[in-house]
Amino acid sequence: MKIVLLASGTGTLLQSVIDHVDRSKVHILAVGSDRDCEALSRAQRADIPTFTVEYTPGETDREQWNVALAEQIASYEPDIVVSAGFMRILGKTVVDAFAGQIINTHPALLPAFPGAHGVRDALDYGVKVTGTTVHVVDSGVDTGPIIAQQAVVVEPSDTEATLHERIKVAERQLLIDVLHAISDNGLSINGRKARTTSND
Repeated sequence: MKIVLLASGTGTLLQSVIDHVDRSKVHILAVGSDRDCEALSRAQRADIPTFTVEYTPGETDREQWNVALAEQIASYEPDIVVSAGFMRILGKTVVDAFAGQIINTHPALLPAFPGAHGVRDALDYGVKVTGTTVHVVDSGVDTGPIIAQQAVVVEPSDTEATLHERIKVAERQLLIDVLHAISDNGLSINGRKARTTSND
């Protein structure tokens, strides 16, 4: 299975994929970003091709950016596109071009606590269990069909930082497991339900 990863920050989730994915099953074609960042440096150190489609808030035309991003991704002909800490919302142009092929991780048990502050929102709400979700990207924000989830217990002493660190550990393993499962069994989507054989 051929994948392109998108990342915007330090690239710790990307690094986990680079280090732990079974390369006989999953081939990383390229890593893309919306800016110069450590994630791209990590890819370059691993001899993985990189590309940047820069986005400057207040200056970049969003639709032109989406068209350019879709063209860059398409040039690699991936089977799956992985949003691994990519901090830009993918527009309809990108989502439609790779419908059912883009997956994302989120630091909460969707549909609870979507958006940019899932860990903080879960902690503020007082839940006893939160976790991480791998889902298919659609035109909404964290609204696509759920592929897999892993629960993480909230400890009474948790801060946003300590809870997020434990969620990241679960997130890294869950993403690797999902990529291997899709490689082995494919990904089927029927309405709200996304399935690999491993989670049927």
